[in-house]
Order: sequence, then C-alpha cells, then structure tokens
Amino acid sequence: MTTVGARLRTLIEAPEITVLPGVHDTLSALIAQSCGAKAIAAGGYSATASLLGRPDSSQLSLTELGDYYARIAERVEIPMLADGDTGFGNVTNVARTVKVLERAGVGGFFIEDQVFPKRCGHMAGKAIVGVEEMAGKLKAALDARQGDTMIMARTDAIATDGFQEAMDRMALYREIGADILFVEAPIDLDQLRRIPKELDGPCMVNQIDGGATPILSAKEAQDMGYAASAMPVTATHAVMKALQVFYGDLMKNGDLRDAMHHGLGFEAYTDLVGLPQQRATEQAYLDQARAFADGMTR
Repeated sequence: MTTVGARLRTLIEAPEITVLPGVHDTLSALIAQSCGAKAIAAGGYSATASLLGRPDSSQLSLTELGDYYARIAERVEIPMLADGDTGFGNVTNVARTVKVLERAGVGGFFIEDQVFPKRCGHMAGKAIVGVEEMAGKLKAALDARQGDTMIMARTDAIATDGFQEAMDRMALYREIGADILFVEAPIDLDQLRRIPKELDGPCMVNQIDGGATPILSAKEAQDMGYAASAMPVTATHAVMKALQVFYGDLMKNGDLRDAMHHGLGFEAYTDLVGLPQQRATEQAYLDQARAFADGMTR
C-alpha cells in the first residue's frame, strides 16, 4: 500500500499544481475531502484556533500538535501537509518532532527558521535564527526521518533580512536536502515570480487572505512554476464568520427556528460522518454473532 508521504510526493511532482486547502479541524478535513481535495494543509494557525482559541504564536506543545494531526490523519484518506513549527528546540528536539509527526501519519511537514516562540508568517515583529542553526535543524530532521514523509524547509527571511537573503537561505536548504521549498510572505508579484524561477526544486506559495502576499489563482501560481498552493487559514475564518452569524441570530430571541437555516441539518451531518455505514457495520457484526451463537446451540 502506498504511503501518504509517497502519495503527497506524487502530487507535488506532477505537472499540475497541487492545491492544498487549509483545514480547521478533523470535521473540516473530512468536508474538504468530500469536496474533492486531493491533499490538505493543516497549519499551526488553525490548530491553535481550534484547540486553544488563541493566536498562532507557539502556544501549542509538540504532543498537542501530534495528537491534533493524528486525529485528522485517522479520519481522512488524503495526504496532509502539517506544521512542524520551529522544530520545538534544537537539533535534538527537531529529531523528536520528526518522529512525532511521522507517527501521527502526516504526508509532509515544514520546519521554519524563525526564533522560538514564532509568529504567524504574516504577522509583524518576526525574528529568524542564524542560517547555520537552521541548516543544522534541517539536517537533523532529514536524518531522523524513517519513512517517505516529505520535509519542507521554510524561511521567513524576507521580512527580516530581505528577499535575497531568503533566496540564499532557501538555496542552501535545498542543497541540504529539503523536498519542498517555502519562502514565506513574498510582498509583490516580482518576488512571487522569481521564487520558483530561481530556486532549483518544487516550491509552494502560501495564500493568506489579509496577508502580505498577493493572492494568486491556482492557474496563475502554476504558470509561475509553483508545485503547490496552500490556503491554510481561510477555513478558520469561514468557520468564525458562519458561527458568528448563527450565534447572533440565535441570541436575538433564543429561537432555534430563526437560526437553524444556517446549518445543513442533522441528516446531512450524519451522512457526512458516516453514521449509516457505521450502523450497517454494527448490524453485520451482530448478525454474525447471532449466527455463530445459533450454531453453537445446535
């Protein structure tokens, strides 16, 4: 059976760009899969929102993230690109991060060169570690990898040291062995075009509504040369908007009849999460047990 890492690699290496819609939690991952997503992105921004209701600023522990990803990977069949944050420490911590995320069942993950505690890549006030420190972390991650999990290198150097520093860092990370290249927060179309043109390896563009980077369609990104396009946070924003409208209507007069039109309904939910199949499986086991018991009493 092909591993999720191998399936993600096939998608990344295909001529057609891989669209990676972001997910907020396990249910949204299931919905994305049902809508035709071939792979998903699950970043720390949405994980922190889902689990803590707090900003993306290194507040989740490695084990919390690992549990979050394991729950998603257990429920969906498509590969997931996850967030390895800064690796949660030095090279020793990075090696454990790799093991935890591989055990969780992700198809790939990135490690970034921000200082811990990090900030969302489109927030102000970022700081990055020295290139030697990040190079060591990336090498440790590659050495710790046991399976086909793809390892992505991310740099946030544009915001701190300029575009050329970011490109120089990413060229080094690729030489060390990074599978996918992620230059975070390019600020204009010229930078967006130069990244996949000048770097020797598959590149991902990160699409953040309200962020520093101009938004591209999948076709526009593909024409520029990107192998993948991730939209990691908008699902969380959509959940927030939908629930604000629902709760606002509900609290006007406390009458569910005036607010329940915002949802899809009980039957649609139970169909999506597989309740009919679950009940059929339970009944099949019960029927088998009864047949076995009848045979024993004859």
